[in-house]
Amino acid sequence: MATPSNDNCFKLPEVKFTKLFINGQFVDSVSGKTFETIDPRSGEVIARVAEGDKEDVDLAVKEAREAFDHGKWPRMSGAERHRIMLKYADVLDEHAEELAAIDSLDAGKLFTLTKALDVAESANCLRYYAGAADKIHGQTLKMSSPFQAYTLLEPIGVVGLIIPWNFPISIFFGKVSPALAAGCTMVVKPAEQTPLSALYCAHLAKLAGIPDGVINVVNGFGSTAGAAVSSHMDIDKVSFTGSTEVGRLIMQAAATSNLKPVSLELGGKSPLIVFNDADVDMAVGLAPMAAFFNKGEICIAGSRVYVQEGIYDEFVKKMIERANSWVVGDPFDPKVHQGPQVDKKQFERILAYIDHGKREGATLLTGGKSVGDKGYYIEPTIFTDVTDEMVIAKEEIFGPVMSLMKFKTVDEVIGRANNTKYGLAAAVLTKDINLANRMTRSIRAGVVWVNCYFALSHDVPFGGYKMSGFGREMGLQGLHNFLQIKSVVSPLYDSPWL
Repeated sequence: MATPSNDNCFKLPEVKFTKLFINGQFVDSVSGKTFETIDPRSGEVIARVAEGDKEDVDLAVKEAREAFDHGKWPRMSGAERHRIMLKYADVLDEHAEELAAIDSLDAGKLFTLTKALDVAESANCLRYYAGAADKIHGQTLKMSSPFQAYTLLEPIGVVGLIIPWNFPISIFFGKVSPALAAGCTMVVKPAEQTPLSALYCAHLAKLAGIPDGVINVVNGFGSTAGAAVSSHMDIDKVSFTGSTEVGRLIMQAAATSNLKPVSLELGGKSPLIVFNDADVDMAVGLAPMAAFFNKGEICIAGSRVYVQEGIYDEFVKKMIERANSWVVGDPFDPKVHQGPQVDKKQFERILAYIDHGKREGATLLTGGKSVGDKGYYIEPTIFTDVTDEMVIAKEEIFGPVMSLMKFKTVDEVIGRANNTKYGLAAAVLTKDINLANRMTRSIRAGVVWVNCYFALSHDVPFGGYKMSGFGREMGLQGLHNFLQIKSVVSPLYDSPWL
């Protein structure tokens, strides 16, 4: 494992936008307060960012409400929204390098992958939902009584979008794109750890021709700005991605305010199940990506790896070799596989889980330590001799930590895979189609991959079972998150009502 590089010559981006974005303008917070956003490569301050609070959320919601009730965006034809959203996607492509660099600087994400995946797929997400903007139709209904009826699909109104810190660009557009297509206006609350890319995306929206007031961004902390969005009486819907604990708070706030609907994409503890007949080399290639991609800071991380006993020893041997070749270092270095954790709090949390795993009696196969003398780098860590009741096997660590476990039978592994409070994703590696079909129908998770991992797309619905949340993002289901159905009924010509 390499240590972080200090000789990287990549030209870091200039941080241009640090204020709140309300009604098409960058403005200071009402209080004038700011907070620091930190470079996880070094722990040093990148910039001070305006700190929004309830008063700022009130202002943003007021402008979003005005834009919804009286503005152009909800009243545009779908074809016109389609055109502007395509322009937004093109502008995003034009600024891909700078935007990717911002998230690498602010979140420790790999620059090359962020540019190729996060930014490029965000532009494609915009294009996908742009294609749906002019195809939002209701139904004509034949009633059993002498009436006729039809349904209208209408934008739900002003929506609050609360974004996590692990995929700031991807999830920004995963929520903003369908909301735009539906004709909604919105207040976006980015994570306090990674506010910079959301502000840049708001700037790009203005360049693309999104009307003022449609997209508003209020930086701030979850306990203040996030809570104000969740409980606001004039926000009609909240979409949140983040932890299960915060998801509960958002549901409570929505219920005790105006009973607004919420959609929640929450935590996960996903199983990757490798059967005896699987291609071992393919499995060893997938497993570290499943567990360590984005430094393990991903809700669908395959952190519980179950390997059938017939290939277990071979798998372990090859995993050690693969983990030892994993390069940890500066996210701007194209040779690096894993950058720093997002901040000091997350860094210390992961190391505490690793220590807990040792105390519980799990065997540390590889990794387990911090890397370098500055920044928040952690070695990819693999534990064996893990039982399902250990904390490291039950709780979402959100870091580069894999629990590697042996199993014997199909029934056994189904029970163990489902023995979790989460149900976001899972994967099955086997050459037996009948076994694959049985597993996909038995595992309680919102996404099940067969002989692959992280096969996500804007055209495939995504969401969880159990405490991984409810509602689906992406696909046309994601669009319907931001629409509501109105039924219209009128009497026929021979109705006795006439």
